Amino acid sequence: MTKKLLIICLLITATSFAQYGYRDSNMIGITLGLNQFNVTTSDFKTTPGQGWNVGLSMRGNFYNNWDALYGIQFSEYNFKVETLNATMHIRETNLKLPCANITFQLSYKFIENHLSVEFGPMVQINGKFAVEKTEENNIINDIADDIPIKSLTDVSNVSFYPVAGLTAGVRNARLNITYQYGVNNIFAKADGGFSGHASVINGNVIFYF
Repeated sequence: MTKKLLIICLLITATSFAQYGYRDSNMIGITLGLNQFNVTTSDFKTTPGQGWNVGLSMRGNFYNNWDALYGIQFSEYNFKVETLNATMHIRETNLKLPCANITFQLSYKFIENHLSVEFGPMVQINGKFAVEKTEENNIINDIADDIPIKSLTDVSNVSFYPVAGLTAGVRNARLNITYQYGVNNIFAKADGGFSGHASVINGNVIFYF
């Protein structure tokens, strides 16, 4: 089901580019970058991890000093959970999440082609958290029950994020920093009744054509 949704997202994005790409006021962007991902939870200890981003977007004039941005971004997120291995030693076990992000944002231009701020909603289509086979039976530390880390792998397939960011540079190459916070409980489908909200800091380079 997730693969079908990703294909639909790509088709929608490609159609948008085809419809708007010919206008001089619109630019297609290629995004490359890194992210720092974590899950905010009071149920157990977590540590942020680093991942990567790659995507396509379109920026076009909206009204006066405002632009509108449409985009799709593929990311890999990582974060660590404190666990106990078979010998009861503390380990930081890494969980990896592949996902696709679809976003619509408004951009206010302080300086045309050089400095702007962006904000808007984002929908994220998630896979499942992956954990190394050698560590999937590690027990989550500091909780009442002996729950293995693999119980966290089944997460919500769709997440919603408000996004805010800053973009600076020149017309065809810009640095973009954004922060996004997950509104819904990412562990809603996981065993154990845990609650957690994802937070992501992205640092990207966008090349516009």
